[in-house]
Amino acid sequence: MNKVAVIMGSKSDLPVMQDAIDILKVFNIEVEVDIVSAHRTPEKLFDFSKNAHSRGINVIIAGAGGAAHLPGMVASLSPLPVIGVPVKSSNSIDGWDSILSILQMPGGVPVATVALNGAKNAGILAAQIIGSSNKEVLKTIMDYKESLKARVIESSKDLG
Repeated sequence: MNKVAVIMGSKSDLPVMQDAIDILKVFNIEVEVDIVSAHRTPEKLFDFSKNAHSRGINVIIAGAGGAAHLPGMVASLSPLPVIGVPVKSSNSIDGWDSILSILQMPGGVPVATVALNGAKNAGILAAQIIGSSNKEVLKTIMDYKESLKARVIESSKDLG
């Protein structure tokens, strides 16, 4: 079974991160959801990051606002691909603090970064990573992309 972990720094991030959870369910990928704060629960962060792969996790999606250390810290400790979701939080500087904290990782510690509040794309990217070695998931992604195309074509019919 393929499994993606969707983690966030606090429960207030859940409305944004729910988009990743929802799209992963569309792709029939098992999702594990948790709150792991880089600043308030560092021991939990270390345990989660070092052991996720041994629990069957294939990809980690980490959402964080403000200083947004969660995705980078997880990536520094885990051998798994990490996708960072910058979250525009109440204490944010228009989200730029989160974006830059996740985007500007040092060489050797990659974090794939999606748009501000872009959890849906994080879920799709996680599914594509899994789909590179799982034909069923790949087929589901291909069908999903065809549905996007069909919706655009259908919506253009109403313009004329």
